[in-house]
Amino acid sequence: MEKLTFQFQTNRAAGGDKTQTIVGVVASGNLEVLLERSQTPGECSFEISTAAHGFGPVWEAVLSDFVGRSPVGGLKISINDGGARPDTVALRLAQAVRLIEEDKA
Repeated sequence: MEKLTFQFQTNRAAGGDKTQTIVGVVASGNLEVLLERSQTPGECSFEISTAAHGFGPVWEAVLSDFVGRSPVGGLKISINDGGARPDTVALRLAQAVRLIEEDKA
């Protein structure tokens, strides 16, 4: 397993008041994404566990693009990768952010 970590500065904090959310399933050949609120609203961190070694630059590009267009400030994002393609990574991340921003109702 390769472990990757990335830290990004952001000026758009995630909305809502849920403390965490999870989407996806690793066993599907996809990925699992866990979002948790952190103490730093101007930062977003990523921790990735993946069996696909050597793709750090691809991960960084996908995550940088996502952070640039999404309100992710104040989030710690953990990803357990099961071989997902970059477009699937972006889709799961968008789903997770939307879920954490939803009302608790």
